[in-house]
Amino acid sequence: MPKKPTREPKEVKLSTAEINFLKSNELCRFATASGKGEPHVVPVSYVWDQDYAYVVTDYRTRKLKNLRENPHAAVLVDSAGTQKLLLISGPVEIIEKGEEYRRLYKLFYSKLSWVKRDPWKEGEAPFIKITPGFKTGWGLGGKD
Repeated sequence: MPKKPTREPKEVKLSTAEINFLKSNELCRFATASGKGEPHVVPVSYVWDQDYAYVVTDYRTRKLKNLRENPHAAVLVDSAGTQKLLLISGPVEIIEKGEEYRRLYKLFYSKLSWVKRDPWKEGEAPFIKITPGFKTGWGLGGKD
């Protein structure tokens, strides 16, 4: 019997306008689904860095439980009053410690004021790395 071809995760290329939009915002809606497909959407802070979206969460959250069952998520960023919106979705990686964790913590600390007010230590809250495999939006153009 012939083997079914495996699908490599694809990454989509974002335009300069889309990247600038992601870098100029810090709030998004973050969507996950349980292993049974039950959706869960919450507002979170995010950072766009090196072609990935990153969020941080606590260990006892529903979103982290969902991601352990179903390692895919979506990030919806919109800017009030501008008629601009970008949705990206794709596979995730959970980063709990190590060099990348420390780099991300410094990045979040430098960009988000609430991190300075409520700091945490490595191992207390994991980062979620979202690789864009799909994108759609409006108001940003799609080409460079």
